[in-house]
Amino acid sequence: MNYAQLFSSYESKLEEVGEEPESLAYAFRKLKALSLTDFVLQLTKEVTAEDEVLLADIFQQLLHHYPAQYIVGKSDFHGLELMVDPRVLIPRPETEELVDLILAENPTEKLSVLDIGTGSGAIAISLAHSKPSWKVVASDISAEALAVAKANVEQHQVEVTLVQSDIWEKISGKYDIIVSNPPYISRQDEAEVGLNVLHSEPHLALFAAENGLAIYREIAAGAAKFLAEGGKIYHEIGYKQGKTVSELFQTAFPCKRVRILKDQFGQDRMVVVDHG
Repeated sequence: MNYAQLFSSYESKLEEVGEEPESLAYAFRKLKALSLTDFVLQLTKEVTAEDEVLLADIFQQLLHHYPAQYIVGKSDFHGLELMVDPRVLIPRPETEELVDLILAENPTEKLSVLDIGTGSGAIAISLAHSKPSWKVVASDISAEALAVAKANVEQHQVEVTLVQSDIWEKISGKYDIIVSNPPYISRQDEAEVGLNVLHSEPHLALFAAENGLAIYREIAAGAAKFLAEGGKIYHEIGYKQGKTVSELFQTAFPCKRVRILKDQFGQDRMVVVDHG
């Protein structure tokens, strides 16, 4: 049997259980360090005994809804390769859009940034990598998540200060930019979450009380104390939360402009607080 035939057999079975069939090739390529060209050239060759074992192992993990990025132990984000495992969420492309927005709207070379709920450190590390002159602080309630973030900070040799804090609990200072991609999924929407996410990714970083709004309420309530004059707030949100989250921050900051921005798929995905 050649590689193309074996991939086709496994991929059809993955599709039957609701998993993305391309995850198999993604994990195989990453673990074997194959370029796309090398992978395509290999498809017509006979499967080696070693690769047959490897593909069977990857397939079984995917079949049981274990994400490909956890199998590989890495995830691509904003041009960087970040370590990920079940202690942290897998960074999403929509969050890359949030990073791009912050960089596009803030060309200043000297800014202070606070990333609340940093997880793997994806947002904080990407900003620090793109803007080495920025002072970046990243916080998370989870010591396990911060251990992953620390490994990623060290790997990419960026200046990011890590703080274990429940929202504002251990935060001090003033920040030009406060950014957060907090837990925002309501338990009522659990059925909308993919099985690989639900079974493997940390629920502490996925779900929030008060219909998914609890963390936004806490951030809105305390942000004024930590926001520098003229400062901005950037949030990733659930696609159904634009109106509610924007109203929360408009109430907290009546003199500022609050915008709801869409992602590449046309869904409400970001709420931004600034001076307009």
